[in-house]
Amino acid sequence: MLVVGPTAVGKSDIGIAIAQHFNGEIISGDSMQVYRGMDIGSAKIPPEQRGGIPHHMIDIIDPDEPFSVADFQRRVTDLIPQIVARGRLPIMVGGTGLYVRSITDHYKFSEEAKDLELRARLETKAAELGPEAFHRLLAEIDPDAAKRIHFNDRKRIIRAMEVYHLTGKRQGEFHYAASVQKPKYRLAPIALTMDRQELYRRIDQRAQIMIELGLVEEVKGLLERGYDPALPSMQGLGYKEIVNISGVNITFPRPYL
Repeated sequence: MLVVGPTAVGKSDIGIAIAQHFNGEIISGDSMQVYRGMDIGSAKIPPEQRGGIPHHMIDIIDPDEPFSVADFQRRVTDLIPQIVARGRLPIMVGGTGLYVRSITDHYKFSEEAKDLELRARLETKAAELGPEAFHRLLAEIDPDAAKRIHFNDRKRIIRAMEVYHLTGKRQGEFHYAASVQKPKYRLAPIALTMDRQELYRRIDQRAQIMIELGLVEEVKGLLERGYDPALPSMQGLGYKEIVNISGVNITFPRPYL
């Protein structure tokens, strides 16, 4: 089963309710929740709020360890039959589009996907060129992806480039391949949505709660432990913004207090 939808729509709670009803186990499809110590900004559900449901692909690596979509695909592909063998239902919840599609669609990564230097090279190139010039590089190899992705969204640009360099195909080609091949799984997808204004209100509320829970302190703690701000993990939404202002004393006006 797959539960997807926009940020703050309530995927985690729905996933837990489904798992309780259908004897399931949850697989996080979020690229940030794999990192230990990055709890608030990645909106991890605390263990005591997971309803006794096993959660997988959470807290599996440190923030400075390399981790790619190919690694995610490999681990989850092994994990799903293990859950089924226990007589339970695998439920992938939420997450990063590319990571989810690497499981549901026929993404085939070459051996180059194990090259841990690829993402570092792309990160370096992005820093050297700047956002607009780096975005133009994506437009040259995958125009459709470039149209979907804003030039300031470096993380998604890099993911689209990874797909191209690791597979030789553009992201959109995988949708066609999936439509003409036998499905990988008997998939029951659930797509959540809600009124846009209510969703925006919930996103604002989530940001406020993250600040109240200590997101600034979480980021400062990561920096104090020596994690480089340029790490892919530190470029996640919320983290990179706090990193940019973490060197000064921060006073948040209401409603962010």
